[in-house]
Formats: sequence, structure tokens, C-alpha cells
Amino acid sequence: MRQFPLPDLGEGLQEAEIVAWHVTDGDHVVADQPLVSVETDKAVVEIPSPQSGRIARLFGAKGDLVKVGAPLVEFSEGPQADTGTVVGELRQEEQRQPQRAPSGAARAQPLHILPAVRALARQLNVDLNSVQASGPEGTITRADVERAARSLTEAGPAEALRGMRRAMAQRMATAGAEVVPASVTDEADIGAWPVGEDATIRLVRGIAAACKAEPSLNVWYNATASERRLLSRVDIGIAVDTEGGLIVPVLRNVGERSSHDLRAGLDRMRADAKARSIPPEELRGATITLSNFGMIGGRFANLVVVPPQVAIIGAGRIGQRVVVHEGQPAVRAVLPLSLTFDHRVVNGGEAARFLVALKLDLERSS
Repeated sequence: MRQFPLPDLGEGLQEAEIVAWHVTDGDHVVADQPLVSVETDKAVVEIPSPQSGRIARLFGAKGDLVKVGAPLVEFSEGPQADTGTVVGELRQEEQRQPQRAPSGAARAQPLHILPAVRALARQLNVDLNSVQASGPEGTITRADVERAARSLTEAGPAEALRGMRRAMAQRMATAGAEVVPASVTDEADIGAWPVGEDATIRLVRGIAAACKAEPSLNVWYNATASERRLLSRVDIGIAVDTEGGLIVPVLRNVGERSSHDLRAGLDRMRADAKARSIPPEELRGATITLSNFGMIGGRFANLVVVPPQVAIIGAGRIGQRVVVHEGQPAVRAVLPLSLTFDHRVVNGGEAARFLVALKLDLERSS
């Protein structure tokens, strides 16, 4: 009997959720035949068999979380499995930094908690770190625990984060612990755009132009080595809102592609993302990100920069506002812009120059 463990899934991820098995006990499989589909990093990935042989046992059922390195399949015959398989491995410069616990993310338990109150909290399944103390010198009382328990009951049952939402929670925790965010905002007068202009593609092209004018935001930053890597190619992560959660596929080499080609590529990526069939490699390697949240609502936002990137651009809802046009007040279409950057790597002047370049490109008629 030989066991095949869940392989390394890339980007420092430590587990995956089983979506569907493609084999059953007793099946004979050949090398590279799909064994199982797992969800990780906002994508569903098929894991192929490392060998030919007969399946003796499957570990885990649909919905189970499996740790990297834990047994996945046991073979009853065939050559030694390759336990060093890496699915979607990143280049070294794309590796994410280790997660560090945010300082002050959870307060320490108060020093004065009576044993009877601790026992009551265990009985009612109440986390004492989440209880607001009303007693003297920060003491948690029985009434505090009972009040917290009632609140939990009224809120309904807890729901474990799985799949896309779990991946998002992990990424946001890492970003919040590491990045030092700062934001600047502005508005672009887009009144000169022709009717039916593709706002998303104009934003993509504008970001490429801004990266050329101020390259310091098209960067990967390695915090461990305290090194930044300026990137010549602009690969934009496009945030796509789906029913299951947020997915950020990457539109490659946008500075060298036509508007028609960019639109075709974006449409294909969005369709794949919503069908949850987007290849894992299309979710990796973004150099800068665009969140076009204004398609839903909102004007400005403080966005989250995901390492190793150092910047994210947000586009708010286009609206009619009074601006000065050719020296006179006029009602024009205006596009709100938000730029959040990692202040460890990008200074305020660089961010402002980037935003000015983006605004100027967007305000052109074509």
C-alpha cells in the first residue's frame, strides 16, 4: 500500500476543501487521471494521479478540509507515488510572506475572572475575549457572560468560513498584519468620453499609462529581505464579485494589448470566474489591482493592498457633478478614484504622481 498526500498547493496555503471525488474505492486509474477537485485560493483545482494503480482507499469526503501533506489516496498497487508534486507553484519572487498576528487583534483576558464565571462561559460556549466587562477593574461578571450568550443565541448559529470566504479571510488577515496602508483620492472629468465608452477598459489602459509614468507602484515588495522589485510588465488583478465570493483573476501585459483584445480577455476571465473554472495560474502574479466597486455603488474607498503588491486602485460610481470646464462651471460626468498604497514602499509624492497620471489619461476623449 502506498499513500499519496495532498500536494503543495502554492502561495503558502496549508489546506484545501474537497469539492468532488472523480474516483471511488477499487477503481483502476492511470497516471495524470484526475482524482479529486479541491477548492483553494478562490479556485477549484483538479489534482491528478501521480501513478497508475488501483485505489484502495480515499481519505476525506466532500466538504472536508485536508491539510497539505495529509493522506489523500491510498494505492494498492503500482510504482512509488511522487510525494513532491507541487500544484500551481509560484516563482520565488511571488511567494507570500508568513502571516503575523496583528498587534492588539484580540485583547488579553481580564486578570480577575472568578472560577465560577469561567465555568459558566464554558457551559454556555462563550469566548471570554469577546465579552464586554462591566465589573470593577475590568472584571467579567456572570451577568456579562449571560448577556453575551443571549446575544449569540439571537444572532443565530455560527457558520464556518469555507472555500472562497475562508481564503479571503486568510489573505485579508495577512495583509492587515503586514501592510502599512495610506490612501489618496481624486476625480476624473470624463465628460469628453464618447457615448458607450468601456469604462473598465479605459481604467485598465489608464493604469498601464500611470505605471509607465510612475513605475514605483508597479512593484512587488519582499518584506523579509526588505527588497522591492520594479516590474516592467503591467499585469492587473481585476476584482470580480461572484455569488460565492470575491475572485481576482489577472489580466496580463495590459500595456501592450488593444482595447478589443483586453475586453475579450476580461469577458472570458469573468465567465470562468463565475463558473468557478478559472485556471489557478490566472489568479497569480498580479503586479497591481483594480477594484471597480462603483459598478455596484460607492464613491471612494480605503482598499486593501495584498502583498507582494504595493498598490490597488478603486473606481467609484460615475455621477454628474458641477466642475470647472474650460474656465466655466459645468455639469459633467465624473469618475471618483481611490488609490491605496503600502507606505512602507511607496511615498506620498509617488502615489500622487501616479494618481495624476491616471486622471490625465482618463480625461482624454479617447
